Amino acid sequence: MNPTIRHITFDCSGEPYELARFWSEFLGHPISYEDKPGDDEVLVELPDGVPGLLFVRVEEATTAAKNRIHFDLGPTGRTRSEEVERAVSLGAHILTDRTLPNGRGWVVMADPEGNEFCVERGELDRVED
Repeated sequence: MNPTIRHITFDCSGEPYELARFWSEFLGHPISYEDKPGDDEVLVELPDGVPGLLFVRVEEATTAAKNRIHFDLGPTGRTRSEEVERAVSLGAHILTDRTLPNGRGWVVMADPEGNEFCVERGELDRVED
C-alpha cells in the first residue's frame, strides 16, 4: 500500500486565513467550514480525489530562495492575460512575463506571501506555431 497526498501545504509567516482566501477566490474552491480567521491552519477544499491546499502559520519568514515546486495553472474560460489581471486584482503580482511572440509561454507570478505560480496560455488564447 502506497501513501496518498492529502494536502499541499504552504507555510505562512502572515495570516493563514488571508492567504487561503486568495487561493480560494482565485481557484474558485471553498475554505473549509471548520476554519476561521485567526486559525493557525486553514484548508482550501478541492474536489474529491484532489489534495487540498493547507495554509499553516509558521514563525520563520519566507526566505528569498527560489521555489522548488509551484503550480502551473491553465485558465479556463479566460485568456492568459485575463487570468493574470484577475490574479493581480486579488493580490498577486507579476514576477516575469515569459510569453513568446507566438503566444506560447507563461507568466510567472507570486501570491501575497511570495509563493510562485505560473499562468500558462488559456483555452481561449490563440496559438501560432
